[in-house]
Amino acid sequence: MANAKTGKTSPLTYKGRPLRRKDSVIYYGSMTDPYIIMFQLTEQKKWKDDLDMASKVSVQLQLTDPNVKGRERVVKKSEKDNLYQAMDVAAVWLERALAARK
Repeated sequence: MANAKTGKTSPLTYKGRPLRRKDSVIYYGSMTDPYIIMFQLTEQKKWKDDLDMASKVSVQLQLTDPNVKGRERVVKKSEKDNLYQAMDVAAVWLERALAARK
């Protein structure tokens, strides 16, 4: 959303954590935290003839440590039927992982 005074847009957030999208991948959380969630929209269906909606979403809880190699970064993974289900499970996973890390 654009700020009326500055004209700048504020980042999109969910439950107080930032969301970033690049094509069919959405990142949830901050890269400065030890964990982040990665959503990959693997299937989409048309809704009302003109809107694409995710029908399969891969969810991964990942370590953000740059010293850990690719597949070793994945802590948990799941597949959900829509983005809403994926966001719900992701919020719980991320909150628990970050709380356990403190």
